Amino acid sequence: MKKMARRCEATGVIDATLYDKYQVKRGLRDLNGTGVLTGLTEISEIKSHNEVDGERIPCDGKLYYQGIDIEDIVAGFVKEKRFGYEEIVYLLLFGDLPNAKELQELQDVLAEYRRRLPSVFVRDILMKAPSSDLMNTLGRSVLTLYSYDDLAEDTSIPNVLRQCMELIALMPMFAVYGYQASNYINEGKNFFIHSPKDEYSTAENILHMLREDSQFTPLEAQILDLALVLHAEHGGGNNSTFTNHVVTSSGTDTYAVISASLGSLKGKRHGGANKKVSLMFEDMKKKVKNWENEDEIRLYLTSLLNKQAFDRSGLIYGMGHAVYSISDPRARTFRKFVKKLAEEKGLQEEYYLYERVERLAPEVIAEERNIYKGVSANIDFYSGLVYSMLKIPVELYTPMFAIGRISGWSAHRMEELINAGKIIRPAYKAVSEHRDYKPLKDR
Repeated sequence: MKKMARRCEATGVIDATLYDKYQVKRGLRDLNGTGVLTGLTEISEIKSHNEVDGERIPCDGKLYYQGIDIEDIVAGFVKEKRFGYEEIVYLLLFGDLPNAKELQELQDVLAEYRRRLPSVFVRDILMKAPSSDLMNTLGRSVLTLYSYDDLAEDTSIPNVLRQCMELIALMPMFAVYGYQASNYINEGKNFFIHSPKDEYSTAENILHMLREDSQFTPLEAQILDLALVLHAEHGGGNNSTFTNHVVTSSGTDTYAVISASLGSLKGKRHGGANKKVSLMFEDMKKKVKNWENEDEIRLYLTSLLNKQAFDRSGLIYGMGHAVYSISDPRARTFRKFVKKLAEEKGLQEEYYLYERVERLAPEVIAEERNIYKGVSANIDFYSGLVYSMLKIPVELYTPMFAIGRISGWSAHRMEELINAGKIIRPAYKAVSEHRDYKPLKDR
């Protein structure tokens, strides 16, 4: 296999100059890094620049869900002291925030679908051959639901909405129960199942199901709810949501579409980055003896960029974003609440280490890479710290992203179906030379 792999590597390289020659938009990006326009959406909007006299001027990032500023939404939830993820589900799917009656109806639907998970599902699906990666567990669980659905292939809007609601309700159970099953089978740890409570929010149910004693503080639940809100949606162009549009456009079933999006989100360049941030900081805390010494921190960050530390990828995980340059509104919003949780947990020193890295990393990147455009912390930078403080296992970090994002994926699947566009099929330019066929004896 090694010999065959070397042959693949040798014959698979495409001359890099051809991308410029044929004006290929690598990664569906223009030369300035902005995404090539491939569709329209009303579900969310990302803003990172202002147009001034035809010139794009970077600005503090903004994110809108169905036209409403996410920072205003979060401020409203905090002021009124209530959980918000279920309202975001409603907003993304139906275009407006729910009134009290509509919200209760949605919560009742989600509670009903949680109760409907077959009692044998954990035993037959999650406990047999548990995966070492819980994103694969989520994908397999979603695909298995196809077998339980008599209308699995029905792509009418009422049926797809029903399927999406069920997946939104069950994704937390798949993640938590999958983790517990893997822990029991592979690690020999205690195995317990807490059924979700109808009166609990999604965030409360996650902590209730995950912890053996089912106990959590109001602030813990509030911040986990906020994480779900901020991860729920991020435009149609992010990799997993674009995957959702592409696969939906083929006319396939909901379970195939969502499992494809999960496969995309698993990647370390996408949802898997939050796990990388946490592991990077664990390595940093061992190497940097004095967390208040900025010279030591700078030295470690420089070694990261020079592929001398952590995974030797040359990356400072959690810094920079494909769209935002000056600031990521999700990280900006999250930061305020992360500090409160750190104070409740007595982990202020750890929080201040993150704060120093957030401030110093752009300076080190500018010095080492000669990059002077804005580089700022993204949502992954703080989410790993939050999950760590909530004692959520690192294996569940990316599944937590998926639990939030399933609402956005559902809304985009509905939008693609409602607007009934063509199958998405971008062009690839063939650059191989034409050759004559040779019989086997002459090769």
